[in-house]
Amino acid sequence: MATPAQWLAGARPRTLPAALAPVLVGTGAAAALDGFRLPAALLALVVALALQVAVNYANDYSDGTRGTDADRVGPMRLVGSGAASPRAVLVAALLSFAVAAVAGLALAALSSWWLIAVGAVCILAAWTYTGGPIPYGYRALGEVFVFVFFGLVAVVGTTYVQTRTLPGLAYAVAVPIGLLIVAILVVNNLRDIDGDAVAGKRTLAVLLGERATRYAFAGLFVVAFGVVVAVGVVRPEVLITLLAVPLGIPPVRTVLTGGRGPALIGALAGTGRLTLVTGVLLGAGLALS
Repeated sequence: MATPAQWLAGARPRTLPAALAPVLVGTGAAAALDGFRLPAALLALVVALALQVAVNYANDYSDGTRGTDADRVGPMRLVGSGAASPRAVLVAALLSFAVAAVAGLALAALSSWWLIAVGAVCILAAWTYTGGPIPYGYRALGEVFVFVFFGLVAVVGTTYVQTRTLPGLAYAVAVPIGLLIVAILVVNNLRDIDGDAVAGKRTLAVLLGERATRYAFAGLFVVAFGVVVAVGVVRPEVLITLLAVPLGIPPVRTVLTGGRGPALIGALAGTGRLTLVTGVLLGAGLALS
């Protein structure tokens, strides 16, 4: 039976910035439009965090039962390591989805009932990343779905539940945070590229190859902060986000200089920190604007 520490590791806390940062940015956009609502913001945060934990457990279950995690360098995998049974991990994923669903229902009650449909699509996308008969994470589509759901949907949705509007500002600031979250997935898949190729998991990294994936990772950082500068032309306060740029140097250096295995675990953690700090600064800059 897995220990509490192993269950925590299986939840992959280093990926939680991917859930927190979009809510901070969406809330900052709402504040910029004089529409900040604390209850809605907190519920959006619960939904985002619960979905992130759910997708991590769901991936652990699906990859473990498919045999993809049989030989992997990286965070604790409950099923692949044999620490927990597939059934137990599946139950953990379903419970996490249930928490997200309950918080989502409360959020819909506060804002608009059509959000139930959006939430259902988000849960479906989370499960079918590596689960179901046609997992899109095995078909080089993970980055696209991550950008859409963790970037556009999360940021714009957070702004909507507070302002009841879909402003262009929210879409604009969703781009940099979405790209940084994509970068988390890219460096994760770069770390696992050899094992995924052997297991038949065709991630974008496997499709592009190692060299192109390393350049793509760095390019995501450049485009993300380029968009921040563009938004800053209209709202100068947003430019405080550029204080986060130095945090991106170590992971980019590690990736571009050929880091592998454990070194890429550090790059993954560094990208998570950069994403979180960017979310904090971008959200604050928007609120101040």
